[in-house]
Formats: sequence, C-alpha cells, structure tokens
Amino acid sequence: MPTTVTAAALAAVILPLAGAGATHAGAAHAGTAAPPTLRGCGPGELCLWQRAEFRGVRQVHELADIDIESCVALPEGGSATALANRTGRPVTVYQSAECAETAEFDTYPGSGTWVPETPYRVRAFKVWES
Repeated sequence: MPTTVTAAALAAVILPLAGAGATHAGAAHAGTAAPPTLRGCGPGELCLWQRAEFRGVRQVHELADIDIESCVALPEGGSATALANRTGRPVTVYQSAECAETAEFDTYPGSGTWVPETPYRVRAFKVWES
C-alpha cells in the first residue's frame, strides 16, 4: 500500500526556512543525521525523485508542458521512488515505462500529495483531466 501524505498533513510537519525557497521535514527518521530536503515543488508541478525520502536527482514536470491523458515515460533507464503531485489533477504513476496496467500502478490526487517512498520504481506517468 503506498504511503500518501496530504498537503494538510505535510503542512503540519514542514518547517519553512525564513527567506529561503526550500523546506525541511520536521520529523526525521531514526538513525538519520538530518531530515530530507523537500526542494521546491511548486504549484502546477509533478516532481519525481530518484531515491526515497525525496533524495537524489529530481525531475520536475510542469502542468503547462504535459500532454494531458498521455503516457509520459521517464528518460530511458530512469526511475523514481518518491514523488510530489502539485498539478491540481490526479496523476497515475506506473511501474511500466509504457503505462501498462499489467504491472503496478497507483493514482495520486493533485491537491498536494507527497509520497516519500513509492511501493515500486516509477517509470512513467499520466496526468488526468479530472
């Protein structure tokens, strides 16, 4: 079952840095030296991180540049294991690079969904009209 954090729940544990565009999670996991950085994922964006807990290389896809209801594959060999959906629309992420529903897939609401660790490697996504 995927771990989904709504915008309201996230707001309760995020501490904004005065004058900075980045935020840090307020609750660190046991055994980590510092909380993960949630580098700005702005309104209208789908952000995908290479590693869990919003770490590693981040890809940003703006709603204005996404072909709605079309399969968007990540670059060949690329995948993500954490995501933030701030598009304002539902987004389905797929284990398959072809958006095949024979592999794993999940849909996340666009109202500000933060997923620190997906249950599988995400290789493609679709943004839905509503």
